[in-house]
Amino acid sequence: MTYTLHSLQKRIRAVFLVFIILACALGIRLFIVQIINGKSLQIKATEQWTRDLKLTAPRGTIFDATGDSLAVSYTTYDVYVRGREVENAQEVAEFLCGLLDLDYNKTLAKVSRKDISESLLKMQVEADLAEQIYDKNFKGIYLTENVGRYYVYGNLLTQLLGFTSVDNVGQAGLEAYLDNFLKGDDGYSYVQSDLQGKEIGGTLRYYVSGTAGDDVTLTANSKIQLILERILQQAYEEQKAKSVSGMVMNAKTSEVLAISSKPSFDLNSPPREDLKDLFEQSKMKVVTDTYEPGSTFKILTIAAALEAGVTNLNDRFYCPGFRIVDGQRIKCWRSIGHGSQTLAEAFANSCNCCFMDLALRLGVDRFYEYMQKFGIGQKTGITIKGESGGIVMPKQNVKTVDLARMGFGHAIAVTPIQLLSIVAGIVSGGVWKTPTVIQNIVSADGMVVYSPQKTTKRILSEKTCQTVNMLLQKAENKQKDFSFVEGYNIGGKTGTAQKYDETGHIASGKYISSFIGTYPANNPDYLFMIMVDEPSAGAYYGSLVAAPYGKEFFSQLFEFYDMPKDDESVVVEEVIMPQVEGLSLAEAAAEIKALGLFYEADGEGGFITQQLPPAGAKLHKGDTILLVC
Repeated sequence: MTYTLHSLQKRIRAVFLVFIILACALGIRLFIVQIINGKSLQIKATEQWTRDLKLTAPRGTIFDATGDSLAVSYTTYDVYVRGREVENAQEVAEFLCGLLDLDYNKTLAKVSRKDISESLLKMQVEADLAEQIYDKNFKGIYLTENVGRYYVYGNLLTQLLGFTSVDNVGQAGLEAYLDNFLKGDDGYSYVQSDLQGKEIGGTLRYYVSGTAGDDVTLTANSKIQLILERILQQAYEEQKAKSVSGMVMNAKTSEVLAISSKPSFDLNSPPREDLKDLFEQSKMKVVTDTYEPGSTFKILTIAAALEAGVTNLNDRFYCPGFRIVDGQRIKCWRSIGHGSQTLAEAFANSCNCCFMDLALRLGVDRFYEYMQKFGIGQKTGITIKGESGGIVMPKQNVKTVDLARMGFGHAIAVTPIQLLSIVAGIVSGGVWKTPTVIQNIVSADGMVVYSPQKTTKRILSEKTCQTVNMLLQKAENKQKDFSFVEGYNIGGKTGTAQKYDETGHIASGKYISSFIGTYPANNPDYLFMIMVDEPSAGAYYGSLVAAPYGKEFFSQLFEFYDMPKDDESVVVEEVIMPQVEGLSLAEAAAEIKALGLFYEADGEGGFITQQLPPAGAKLHKGDTILLVC
């Protein structure tokens, strides 16, 4: 068969064309592999010939307002095993179990496994133990850096700070609420391995460093917090209470300076074995729990009444010990009544009859207008998880008897943070501000990534606020001005609230005793609040159960900061509690008043069966004692 020149050229061109097509196809394929899919294929290849271990990034530090560290991160180690590389499984298992308190059978099974690349043996191993493991130089045992969380003051700010899990996830408090800020970006350690997953000796290790979490600065002051914690623990033990909660707030800014509840626990060793108890002690009760405030709510009622012009300092009220409203007899706490009294005296006496009158003068519409303006029934917006807004009866359902009870803090429920933030607005010029626990959050590179957005609103005139401050000052300094804490201008109001059972009925013998204090009374900087839930040491009136701890708190605060007295000339005389058991109420009252003491009577009269404190106790003029009839 012969080929012509023309046919040979055609064949050459055909072969050449095939080569061009193949080259183009190969080029396209290479383009797809190297350019389009290059990165993903490189990642897959890396995964096949490397093994990686996570390097946990440190969580951000939590500071108090003075710069003290409250929650810090420190280096711990996680222990891994690659069973393919272990040479003597029994020896390794025995050593690690003895050192790390591990289960021997489970550990032996892990170090003996050849069918998986690696297993985790234990997380959060302390540095001294990790060093002992490293010194043994066991093949197949690897250490990787992790991060532990340490709370510098242990049980300080337990509910606010919260805690993390073993793998550094926030589980409670701000650790959980701000977890996205506090957690960092983890890094990794890579090592080259063969097809079986064994490390290739002499190859390079690669490290991808992590980024630390953001730092959080609180408004809380650890020094004031320490004082508060001691006071609350003292009240919890002495009053044999179910729980005790308290706060200290900057009256002018509504920044929370201290906040806590007792009982509590050391954040470095949470009681994880009892989850119900852990949950209960982790709750920020002053934010999550609502309660019927009782007489501390009278601060709001009198402020609204003064602002609305339905009362003034020249007004007088008569208290026979009760009021009849809608056919119902509502008692004053003092069943024999307070008689005729001025507005200031009625406030100091905490007379329920006076505050029923004030609420009824306001009427439902105006009363609710002020409650809305104050923020009753609304969340404050504080950056703490689980805040409640309180409970307010729908206005259209309110009867006259309900309004009367609301006037002295019953038939309405608030949270402590809600009530204290409103009081802050009332006593600091009439401007309410969003309460805050966070100053700012700063990233690892120094950038401010969060600052609280505060809402402000005027709720009262300055004139009304000045009058309320004067009334608060007169209410607690019963002996004379500046006598509640000798020489200091403190204002305050006590409260005693009934509790309700699950059926909605009054729980017999169960109360919440409370006290709100202000300093200095004429233009407050500090607000103090304490609530004693179900005191069972004999008394339940706020003046007996809660107010003494307010006095103790302010005394320690003044001593710590070496604050000069407002009036050096004030001296409060010491007296000895007399024996009045067996006397009639009238006889006992006369003897107690002659000593400059005040009393609360539990009962309808007759003879004294019990007194608190007992005879011989040292007291100061102006103190309040309990007489049980």
